[in-house]
Amino acid sequence: MDKAALKKKVLAEIDRKADEIIVYAETIWRYPELGFKEFKTAELTEKKYEEMGWKHEKEIAITGSKAHLKGDRTGPTVGIVGELDALHIPVHPEAHPVSGNVHACGHHSQMAATLGACMGLEVVKEHLAGDVVMVSVPAEEYIEIDYRNRLREEGKLEFFGGKQEFIRLGAMKDIDICIGSHSAMDQEELVGVGGSNNGFIGKLVHYIGKEAHAGGSPHKGINALNAAMVGLMGIHANRETFRDEDHIRVHPIITKGGEIVNNVPADVRMESYVRGKTVEAIQEANKKVNRALRAGAMAVGAEVEIHDHPGYMPYTRNENLEKVLIGACTEYVGEKEIKHRGHSTGSTDMGDFSCIMPTTSIGMSGTEGAGHSRYFKITDPVKQYIVPAKAIAVTVVDLLYGDAKPAKEIIESFKPTIKRDEYTEFMHKLVE
Repeated sequence: MDKAALKKKVLAEIDRKADEIIVYAETIWRYPELGFKEFKTAELTEKKYEEMGWKHEKEIAITGSKAHLKGDRTGPTVGIVGELDALHIPVHPEAHPVSGNVHACGHHSQMAATLGACMGLEVVKEHLAGDVVMVSVPAEEYIEIDYRNRLREEGKLEFFGGKQEFIRLGAMKDIDICIGSHSAMDQEELVGVGGSNNGFIGKLVHYIGKEAHAGGSPHKGINALNAAMVGLMGIHANRETFRDEDHIRVHPIITKGGEIVNNVPADVRMESYVRGKTVEAIQEANKKVNRALRAGAMAVGAEVEIHDHPGYMPYTRNENLEKVLIGACTEYVGEKEIKHRGHSTGSTDMGDFSCIMPTTSIGMSGTEGAGHSRYFKITDPVKQYIVPAKAIAVTVVDLLYGDAKPAKEIIESFKPTIKRDEYTEFMHKLVE
C-alpha cells in the first residue's frame, strides 16, 4: 500500500471513530483531576487500551501509562503524548461542583487527540517500519508544590512533573521520538507549529517569625508576613534588571499568611516559579529572587527557608522533526491553515522530553477565552479533538513509511542537551 493510500485509510478510521473520541474527551472534561490524582482519567484511558487490544503498562509515576500498538520493535518508536491533569479554577462555570477543578488548559483535548491518532494508526500499523506508543502522562501543571513535596518525602516520586518522572523511571527508554499537542487560545488556523517555551525552577518558601498578641503586645512578636511582603517587594525591585531577551517571569503566591487574625503571623508560606528562556537565565534570576527573599527576613528579624526544586527545562522543538510535521500538516490542511508560532513565556514539561530526544507538538484551534481562566471553553470539538488526531497520525505515517528513513535520520542527527542516563543527576544539580 502506498503512502497516500495509508493516510487515506488512517483518516477514514479516525472519522469512523470520531463520535467515540469526542465522548472520551467530554467524559474526561466532566471528571477533571489534578496532577498525580488522575485516577478516574487513568482508569478510563486504560479501559480504552483494553478495548483496542493494546498491550499496556500502568501506574507509571502514580497515574501514568503507556500503550503499545505493536508488540515487537521493528524500527524507530514514536511516542504520541497526552496529559491527564486539570486545573483548580472553582469560578469557572463548568468547574466540577465538588472539587472546583476544570480542564481549562485543554489537556482532555490532548488525550482525545492522542487516542484518536493511535486509533487511526492501528489500522495501518503493519505497514509501518516502526512502533507507536500512546503515552499518557500525569501532572503537567506544576501546581500544589507543597503536596507534591510531601509525596517526594514519602518516596512516591522524586520530581514534581509527570514527564520528569517518566524519564527518571526509565519509561521513555524505548521511545525515540515524541509528538504532543496543546490547545491554542489565540489560533484561528487549524494547526499550530513551531515555537519554543520558557523553563523554570519551582520554589517553596517558608518565613518563620514569632507569634504574639497582635493588639496587646506586637512588639514581642516577629511578623513573618511582613518579612514575606518585604521579600516580594525586593523581587519587584529586581524586575528592571531582567533582560527582555531572557523572558524572565516570577509570580509568587502566598499559600499561608499566618494562623489567626489576632496573633502576629509567625508561619507564612509561599510558592513561586522563576521562569526564563535558558537555563543560565533562570539560574541568574533565581539568585536575585533568593537574595530578595532573604532580605525580607533580615529586615524584620525573621528566618526564611527556601527550597528550590527542579522545574521544567526550556522547550526547543527539533528542527528536522518539525520539517516533517509541517510537511505532513500542510498536505493535510493546506498552508493557509498552518500557524507558525513564536516563543511562549509559559512552560511545559515537553521541554524535558525535548532535551533527551527529538520532540515537537501541534497547536489545536477550536477554543475561546484565555487558558487557565474562567472564560476558557471548547467551541468546536472537531477542531479540538479530531483535526489534531489526524494531523499527528499523518505525521507518524510520514516518519515511519517504507523503511522509516525520515525517522532514522532525525534520530541519528539529534544531539541531546541532557543524556537520558544523566537526566536525574543534572536536574538535581540545577538547584544546588
